[in-house]
Amino acid sequence: MNKILVATDKPFAASAVNGIKKITEEAGYEFRLLEKYTSKAQLLEAVADVEALIIRSDVVDAEVLDAAKNLKIVVRAGAGYDNIDLASATAHGVVAMNTPGQNSNAVAELALGMMVYMARGAFNGASGTELRGKTIGIHAYGNVGRYVAAIAKGFGMTVYGFDPFVSADVMKADGVIPVATVEELYTKCQYVSLHIPANDKTKKSIGKALLSLMPKGATLVNTARKEVIDEEGLMEVFAERPDFKYLSDIEPGCKEAVIANYAGRFFFTPKKMGAQTSEANNNAGLAAANQIVAFFKDGVTTFQVNK
Repeated sequence: MNKILVATDKPFAASAVNGIKKITEEAGYEFRLLEKYTSKAQLLEAVADVEALIIRSDVVDAEVLDAAKNLKIVVRAGAGYDNIDLASATAHGVVAMNTPGQNSNAVAELALGMMVYMARGAFNGASGTELRGKTIGIHAYGNVGRYVAAIAKGFGMTVYGFDPFVSADVMKADGVIPVATVEELYTKCQYVSLHIPANDKTKKSIGKALLSLMPKGATLVNTARKEVIDEEGLMEVFAERPDFKYLSDIEPGCKEAVIANYAGRFFFTPKKMGAQTSEANNNAGLAAANQIVAFFKDGVTTFQVNK
C-alpha cells in the first residue's frame, strides 16, 4: 500500500486535510500527517518509508530526498516550487510537481488589496488616491497575472502586459494591451504587478534600471518571490524617488532599512500570504492529492516540473 504524507510546517486548513485524507483513502492508500513540526529531524523521520509527499513552503532538499528511500513523487501545493531541489529530485528518481492555478485568485486579490491599502494611505484618515484611471503592468501573464488583469479592469485601470511566452493575441482577447519589451511595460505603468518565477534568469532582475523608468507615483507590487528583486537597486530608487512605493507579499532582506527611512511608502506582509485563504488551501491541497492518485494509477505527469 502506497503511503502518502502531508508534511506542513504551516498547516493546511482542516477542511483541506480532511479532503486530502478522503481522496487518499478512497484510492486505497495510507494517509499520514505531519503538521507544525519543529525540527528537520522530524521531517526526515516522517519521510523514511513514504511513497508520496505533499508540502507547502516546506523545503525538500538532498538531505530529505536521501532519507526518503521509497519516495516516488513530491507535490508542492501551490505554483512556486523553488523550495524543492529539482536536480536532486531527478537524481533520486523522484517526480516533482506543483499545482498551478489553484492559488491564483487568492494571490491576485491580495495584490489588488495591497494596492488599495497603499493608495488610500493605509486608511490613516488623510486623502488618498484611486485606482480608476491608473495604468498597471502585468509582468508575466500566467495564471495569477490573468486574475490580476481581470480585477484591475474591474477597478477601471488600463492594463498592459509583458510575457515573451504568451501570445499578444491572448492578451488582447482579455482586454490587455501587450507590450514588446519589459522596459516599455515599466515606462508606461504607474503600477507594476510582478508574477515572474525565481530562477537563474530572473533573480535580482528587478532593480534600479527598470524601476527608474516608472512614471511619477510609481508602485511596485511583488506577490512573486523576494529573490527577483535587486534590493540594492530598490534602496537606491527609494532614496532617489520620494514618489516610489513598494508592496510585497514577503518581507525583503532590506526590511529594517526601509522601515527606518521610508515610512508610509511600503507594506510587507509578515509572512507569505498569497495562498492564505480557505479556498486556496482547499484547491491546492485537493489538487495535490488528485495528482498523486493519477500518477500512481495511470502514470500521469502533467504538472511535473523536473525532468
